Amino acid sequence: MQFFGGSELSPSPPTPTGTGTENNSHMIYIFNRNGVCLLYREWIRPLHTLNFQQDHKLMFGLLFSLKSLAAKMDPTCADKGNLGVPQLPGQGCSFHSFRTNTYKLNFMETPSGIKFILVTNPGTGDLRETLKYIYNLYVEYVANNPLYTPGTPIRNRSNNTRHHTFPSLF
Repeated sequence: MQFFGGSELSPSPPTPTGTGTENNSHMIYIFNRNGVCLLYREWIRPLHTLNFQQDHKLMFGLLFSLKSLAAKMDPTCADKGNLGVPQLPGQGCSFHSFRTNTYKLNFMETPSGIKFILVTNPGTGDLRETLKYIYNLYVEYVANNPLYTPGTPIRNRSNNTRHHTFPSLF
């Protein structure tokens, strides 16, 4: 089954490029087009400075600002609009990741406006194929689930923690 470019959905995700030992994921976020956090899961986060709602708003705001900045700086588009004006998914220039000295943020937005963010170690390579794989899982297990109400947090009945998860995916 193929949903977002690439090949058929395989049972295991693509192997990310990088240094090998640094391919550890810290956090994953999935937002809908309105900024509602559908899924948040963390694996490595030694310091919690914000509550979850503040963290989600900050992350979505960062993505909004970076998308707007990337579109404004696009050298191929004459009509750049105003900085801060929302861009439609796939409109204008986009970014895929950025790196700091402590983490790398990997980003993918689908044509429907669903945003996938994977925060990893800074030495992790290109994760675009991995994010496409996660999107394919989202489509297969969430979007195609008749019991799921679009726009609501993704929950797993067997896991009633604060972190919403796909069934046995992460």
